[in-house]
Amino acid sequence: MPRSVPSRQALRDKLTQQRRALGAAERIRAAQGVRHSLEQLPEFLVDERIAGYWAFAGELPLNLAMAPLASRGQQFHLPIIGPHRQLTFAPWNAGDAITPNRYGIPEPSAQDAVLPAGLMDVVLVPLVGFDRRGNRLGFGGGYYDTSFAFLADETRPASPLLVGIGYAFQEVPALVPESWDIRLDYIATERELIDCNGKDA
Repeated sequence: MPRSVPSRQALRDKLTQQRRALGAAERIRAAQGVRHSLEQLPEFLVDERIAGYWAFAGELPLNLAMAPLASRGQQFHLPIIGPHRQLTFAPWNAGDAITPNRYGIPEPSAQDAVLPAGLMDVVLVPLVGFDRRGNRLGFGGGYYDTSFAFLADETRPASPLLVGIGYAFQEVPALVPESWDIRLDYIATERELIDCNGKDA
């Protein structure tokens, strides 16, 4: 009898639990590794507007990758949840004030320079699971898919560049995309940078 394919929710639960179980030392090593992987992407080193996320529920932290941005003349942005599942992005620097949103995730308190998703250059996207074709399993809220739906009809890679961030163990052999899913261009783990448009995919 063929083995059944786990549901998206079962896979989400398994990978989230595995992620939460990581110790502090493992997270630090992964943060160092993902910085190295991201620095293999030329756009990450030169593009002006870099969007990321505040690590939550065991997500891979971005603090080490983000640290050099200001010295390169780049600006880091954090997402802000708006109506209709739309994300906008506000500049944020270490030490700036933050305010928890309805999920308890910190957002920049100063929101006078908020930009739409389409004005970001590189977007670092959190994920729960991924495959090498750029299919992403998220928490199920649909915020990133909704906010970047305008990329669905674009030849990829396009602007902004979508780069998934995850631990290597979050890779799965294949994810069947939903009709609304927006594919990633690259995935950076602590081990490698995966080109989802090229030979690695």
